[in-house]
Amino acid sequence: MSDAILPFTGERFTPECVREIAYEHWHRYAFARTLARGRRVLDAACGEGFGSALLAGTAVSVLGVDIDTVTVAHARARYGAADNLRFDVADATMLDALPSASFDLIVSFETLEHVQAQEQLLDGFARLLAPGGLLLVSTPDKRQYTDATGVTNPHHVRELYREEFEALLAPRFSARRLFGQKLAFVSLLRSLDGAGQGVHESLHDGDAMRETLDLAPMYFLAACAHEAAVLDRLPGLALYVDADESVYADYNQNVRSNQAAARHIAWLEQEVERLRAQVAAASPESPGP
Repeated sequence: MSDAILPFTGERFTPECVREIAYEHWHRYAFARTLARGRRVLDAACGEGFGSALLAGTAVSVLGVDIDTVTVAHARARYGAADNLRFDVADATMLDALPSASFDLIVSFETLEHVQAQEQLLDGFARLLAPGGLLLVSTPDKRQYTDATGVTNPHHVRELYREEFEALLAPRFSARRLFGQKLAFVSLLRSLDGAGQGVHESLHDGDAMRETLDLAPMYFLAACAHEAAVLDRLPGLALYVDADESVYADYNQNVRSNQAAARHIAWLEQEVERLRAQVAAASPESPGP
């Protein structure tokens, strides 16, 4: 593996990114990794290549394609040593050179909103998906990502609301399951002996406590297939945990920095008052009338 690092421009995620964006991107590929076991995988618009490399750890073969030649060259240099992993320069909306039904798993994360030809992109995925295959495609929810925040991503050319996303998928894939993804602060309570069944959910909302995790998602991840049975092996809930707890580490560092700044400000204010008192004491008294 090369030690080269691809500069982060905001358009493509790089594994050197930290905090929220890292959790979001790594979780999608971690979810796909178990589904890639023993399969022929296409990572469409693979970007830096970190996700393709992760999938190659379980897949029979992985083809990562990206439209940017510099990005593909980087991916080849950094991850190309794996025998079952290949990177090619290609437009994900124009994959006609690839044979039909040649992939058992297709992933395309945070690609849809970057292209205008979304119908063409999904048509290509439908053609390339082998019988019994699965497509995982993610995109931000325009309501939460843009409308609710008031922030516009300059790299997005066609964001979608949920109903628009589902309308694009429906005529191309007869079987679909929609997942919602949102970064949340979670306390993990698990059985240490492996016993127990099901999942208990709690959402503390103001004064209310509800047995649900019904938070508005920031992103949608659709699992699509040509056969309904393919979706049976998917979990209802998928968790991703960062053992380094990088968000906590960043939070704690900011807290310490703010506390240090507050102490320094308090010391400066005391110094100002001390100097004012010295100046006042050294000044001659005003003459009387």
